Amino acid sequence: MTQQHLTVITHPLVQHKLTIMRQKDVSTAGFRRLLREISLLLAYEVTRELEVTTMTIETPLCSMQAPTLEGKKLALISILRAGNGLLDGILELIPSARVGFVGLYRDPQTLTPVEYYCKVPNMLDQRMTIVVDPMLATGNSSVAAIDMLKQRGARNLRFLCLLAAPEGVARMAESHPDVPIFTAALDERLDDHGYIVPGLGDAGDRMFGTK
Repeated sequence: MTQQHLTVITHPLVQHKLTIMRQKDVSTAGFRRLLREISLLLAYEVTRELEVTTMTIETPLCSMQAPTLEGKKLALISILRAGNGLLDGILELIPSARVGFVGLYRDPQTLTPVEYYCKVPNMLDQRMTIVVDPMLATGNSSVAAIDMLKQRGARNLRFLCLLAAPEGVARMAESHPDVPIFTAALDERLDDHGYIVPGLGDAGDRMFGTK
C-alpha cells in the first residue's frame, strides 16, 4: 500500500515474519534473526530509486552495456540503539554502504530529544541517505535525527522502520514532508506510555534481552 509520504510494504514474507516477531514468546535470538531477515526484504523497497548508469563489461560471449549504480555509495544512518537491528540486515544486501550513527535521549524535564552522539559519513549531500529505526512512535526522535542530518548536508533522505503509528507518521509529514517513510505496518495508535498498539513491545529490549 502506498500513500503520499508513506509506503507500507505488504510483501507476504514481510507480513509473515512480522506476525512471528509480534508474538511475546519469541526468544531474543529469534527476534534478532527475524529482524535481520525482514530488513533485507524492506531494503529492496527503500532502494528502488537508486540512480543507475551503464558500464561496458565483458561476458564470456561478448561485450555489453550493463546497468550499475551511479554516484556516491548510499549512507545508512542508525538511530541508536534499536536501529542497529535493521542496519545489520541491510548491510548484508548493500555491504559497500557508508554507515553513520545518531544517539538521542529524551530530556526528563522538557521531553524533547537531546543529541549525545552523532557520527555520519561525509558528502551526505551527494548520497541517498536511509535512516533506520524499528519503531516510528511519537516521531520526536526521528524528526530530531533528520534535523541533524539535514544540518550536515543530507538532501535525499528516506526513513525505514518496522512499525509506524499514525501519530508518528503525521509528525514526520509535518516536519519533513520531503522524507518518504517505508514501513512493514501502520498500526492503530499509541498508548498512554507512547508504545505502538498492537505493536511488538520495545524493539531494543526484545533485540538485546534487556528490560
